[in-house]
Amino acid sequence: MITMARASLVSAAFIKLTDTLVGEYDVLDVLHTLVESCVEVLDATAAGLLLADPSGELQVVASTSEESYLVEVLQQQAGAGPCVDCYLTGTVVTLGDIAACQDTYPDFAAAALSQGFHSVHAIPMRVHHRTIGALNLFRSDTGDVTPEDAAIGQALADVATISILQERTVYEDAVVNEQLQRALNSRILIEQAKGVIAQVSMVNMDEAFKRLRADARANNHTMRESAENVINRSVHL
Repeated sequence: MITMARASLVSAAFIKLTDTLVGEYDVLDVLHTLVESCVEVLDATAAGLLLADPSGELQVVASTSEESYLVEVLQQQAGAGPCVDCYLTGTVVTLGDIAACQDTYPDFAAAALSQGFHSVHAIPMRVHHRTIGALNLFRSDTGDVTPEDAAIGQALADVATISILQERTVYEDAVVNEQLQRALNSRILIEQAKGVIAQVSMVNMDEAFKRLRADARANNHTMRESAENVINRSVHL
């Protein structure tokens, strides 16, 4: 049973997520709100999200920390891991003890353990039986997430998935692929801009992202627009 305090946190998370969908929303901002909300509300140390590009290759588009981002990059490059299997099957994949799964996912297990993660819960990003990616919840402790947390995580992922595809166009493959590709291309620019900010201002990548996101919100820009301004050196953050 969800306690009143917990219910308030969950409600706030959904309000925060849906608030980003008002007007001309920035898809990448929605996805970063999703992973941040998962860490705030659920029993997760870090969270990260991968989307499939039009060719079916998974790409990292949002994460709460450089640690989870690194693990997901390695997972995607290796082509094997719980998030990959989650995407391929469209079902939840849980590793309650990553160390016990080293034979199944040796590269992923080594990368995750090296960053201090000992369990992971992968949730499919799906709508109308189509899976477009997966959400990873990393934990520093071993053990499975509770059924309650699993259900909340899936609900948050579903809201974000609908925001990407937009319900009225989910059957139009060309439009769907274009939307996904736009989000993936924007992420590449954001990574480049983070590198510029980190180098020029001598800050770490997490701080660089916070500055980029703050600039986008302060100036009513998408994160892609702010990233382009940083890359073109028209702004310094």
